[in-house]
Amino acid sequence: MSAGRFNLCENWNAIGVGSANGASAEFVAVPAANSFRLPADMPRHWGALVEPLSCAVHGLDQVDLKVADNYLIYGAGTMGLLLAQLAKDSGASQLDMVERNPKRHALAKKLAADRIAVSADELDRPQGWDVVIDATGVVPAIEDGLKRVARGGTFLMFGVASADATATFSPFKVYNDEIKIIGSMAVLHSFERALTLLAKGVIDSEAMITNRFKLDEYSSAIDTFLAGTGLKVQVAP
Repeated sequence: MSAGRFNLCENWNAIGVGSANGASAEFVAVPAANSFRLPADMPRHWGALVEPLSCAVHGLDQVDLKVADNYLIYGAGTMGLLLAQLAKDSGASQLDMVERNPKRHALAKKLAADRIAVSADELDRPQGWDVVIDATGVVPAIEDGLKRVARGGTFLMFGVASADATATFSPFKVYNDEIKIIGSMAVLHSFERALTLLAKGVIDSEAMITNRFKLDEYSSAIDTFLAGTGLKVQVAP
């Protein structure tokens, strides 16, 4: 990618993703340029948050951030809550979230959300939000979110939908309201900044890592993840 946007490379790859297997091995060799030293006073298990946080940092890079903008984020899972905490730290005047699982509401309010509901209708903001972010990849959430963008606002497509998914929207609204629809793919020059933000305490790392399992409890970790009962689920030797 000549423009330096390696995340858009036609032959994009990553260790542990696609054809580059091996990230779950006991030892993994990586290029020095892709290695980052954790601060000595940072708990080592927090380091696992740097990669997802770097994705969130790149996502907000895609948005023309303005202090005192208001945000609506769909999904209060790991990525939604990382985005929410970043948006709050960047000066969001109002941070609302939509999450269909009520069990996640209390933590979302503790970390960043001013308001959270199972539907955007309950949030009662007919004028819409300056920035709407989908962190679910779920088509109904995407379609609903596109309807909630304020005039002149931005919709960030952050969640990962399946490759063959389709969503419907109003082209007239996009035209008439001058709505920007932006995508965000993985990371781009954002690892260093993510690590800096983590060290600064912008993210509540202990709250984000909800489950830690030993190596011989790997199957339990998978079951916990699939059940959606936690956020960041870790397996540590």
